[in-house]
Amino acid sequence: MRRLCPLLTLILVCTASNALAELRLHGIFGDHMVLQRHAPIRVWGWAAPGETIVVAMHRQKQQTRADAQGAWVVQLAPEAAGGPHQLRVSGEVGSEQRVLSDVLIGEVWLTAGQSNMEMSLSQALDGPADAAAANDPLIRHIKMAHRTALQPLTDIDSAPWQPATAAYAGNFSAVAYHFARQLRRELGVPVGLVNLSWGGTQIETWMSPAALQTQAQIRPLLANVAPTAAAFESRYRDRMSALIRDWQGVDAVAEPGMSNAWLARDLDDSGWANLHAPGAWEAQGLPDFDGRLWYRKTFVLSEAQTSRANAVLHLARIDDCDESYVNGQAVGGLCGWDTPRRYALAPGVLRAGVNVIAIRVTDNGGGGGLHGPAESLRLQLGDEALGLAGPWKARVESLMIKTEPGVNDLPSLLFNGMLNPVIGFGLRGMLWYQGESNVERAAQYEQLLPAFIKDLRGRWALGEFPFYMVQLAADKPWQGNSLAGSRWAELREAQARTLSVAAKTGMVVSTDMADGGDLHPRHKRELGQRLAAVALKQDYGRPVAASGPTLRQLTVVGDKAELQFDNVGRGLVARDGRLRGFTIADASGRFYPAEAQILGDKVIVHNTQVKRPVAVRFGWVDNPEQNNLFNRDGLPAAPFRTDDWPRLTEEASYAF
Repeated sequence: MRRLCPLLTLILVCTASNALAELRLHGIFGDHMVLQRHAPIRVWGWAAPGETIVVAMHRQKQQTRADAQGAWVVQLAPEAAGGPHQLRVSGEVGSEQRVLSDVLIGEVWLTAGQSNMEMSLSQALDGPADAAAANDPLIRHIKMAHRTALQPLTDIDSAPWQPATAAYAGNFSAVAYHFARQLRRELGVPVGLVNLSWGGTQIETWMSPAALQTQAQIRPLLANVAPTAAAFESRYRDRMSALIRDWQGVDAVAEPGMSNAWLARDLDDSGWANLHAPGAWEAQGLPDFDGRLWYRKTFVLSEAQTSRANAVLHLARIDDCDESYVNGQAVGGLCGWDTPRRYALAPGVLRAGVNVIAIRVTDNGGGGGLHGPAESLRLQLGDEALGLAGPWKARVESLMIKTEPGVNDLPSLLFNGMLNPVIGFGLRGMLWYQGESNVERAAQYEQLLPAFIKDLRGRWALGEFPFYMVQLAADKPWQGNSLAGSRWAELREAQARTLSVAAKTGMVVSTDMADGGDLHPRHKRELGQRLAAVALKQDYGRPVAASGPTLRQLTVVGDKAELQFDNVGRGLVARDGRLRGFTIADASGRFYPAEAQILGDKVIVHNTQVKRPVAVRFGWVDNPEQNNLFNRDGLPAAPFRTDDWPRLTEEASYAF
């Protein structure tokens, strides 16, 4: 009998466990949620295997039975916009019940991408005032927690649906909030926003393995995806150690505390590597590096300069944390990837002669280093500004130990952890603001983005649902532009070309919102409204202006190029003076700044040094904010090129 007790106990425990299996809903379902109108409403969750589940809402009631794994799904018939309703989910008679209150039926949009989509309303231009004035509880927003996974997940951590009121609106995605606000004004129905964004993320982490399998350059890599966290840790450590050795000629520091000498004024750093600042180090030979790295800058001051009061060190923005020193003395430090650094220097810190700034930067994931406009990296001495942008000495101190992959360390991590779990939730369409982390592989992005869209549409099985994106602005001031090519321009082109290969796609231009080259332009209201205009025109049939001028054709007449445009609206206009942004080239491939003049729906372009033009480019630079061709509806022309000459990123390909 004693030998049977453990077995009997196990049977009783298992039986009780099954009997008490919790009835639960998928984490996206909650109080105050918005469900998509005029479409079947799919509700799902888990319960004890075989348990009968009843779902009721409004005048509907449906039932089903949980399968052998406990999963269940019910599909309610389409509902018109309205509410509030209660959604009731019940198990066996007399058993558990879940009741969700204040459920609305309206328009649901999925919003995803990287930091420019994630930027909250409170961080945007005029955002604090917009948030304080928010008073539309029929706009609802849910922000999913960041989560990666090596295998596809089926659920999310529960998160609250919040109404657009002063108490919550500041936490909304700024772009999505202004998009929803415009839809509410025009449509008069509830709007739900499902926010999946994560700053610094590459498109490859958002794509499913199946979507990546369609890419010939990436397919062979997928066999090397680490199956476990332990395998990833070992491979990552070996790969990054080799990368650091190649970059700086030596390993990272092996002895704790050894790097303390690197803050000293008299350190000989002539053998260190170079980094340009501002600028993320990922694009300067340290792709995927997360950890600690030192920057050093040497400069000379006169006696008169050191005697000036109120010296302030401006270090742009630092991703993520800094410990900053001047001549060996600590002057400041904080954590905040998008927070400008401004450190007042005490008297005596600066010296006549040689001075040294040393910054210990810790990056915990995504982009790393100093970033922002070049003018925000300076030493302010009263009314004199000493620019610090340019080359800095740099050396890696240590590699961050990763026991599991970071968001960009392997493909499909965000598809598995964030996208796959919500597939099947009813929606009207998707907003996408991403690409900054793929600029170095812009040519490949032209293939990845359409594959991403096609794969998601197939998984949702809603047909070709709308997919609208924001074309990228810039990440550095326009004064640094070159006419010899631009990776940023190539990424914008990849986005624009998606419109011709994927149906029901749309794009808004952001070149006039570049904020002086800030990677995170704060003009989110205008971008949200432009996205809303595209949706209102294409999905809801509203007669609104939704596009700026787009090139139709190029005709060469003598030594001039004539450009004809579509989407001219009420006519073309040069905003703020003479027409800018055009360049022209002959068969040599060398581009010259062009004189440009508007003539009806045409722009005439020429340069006296180009006698036989063959190609024209517009806004084909890293920062095209000087572009000023608009239509009279106030929408900017999209950058373009008429040539098909090789791109700078032609050979660049994803690797991990």
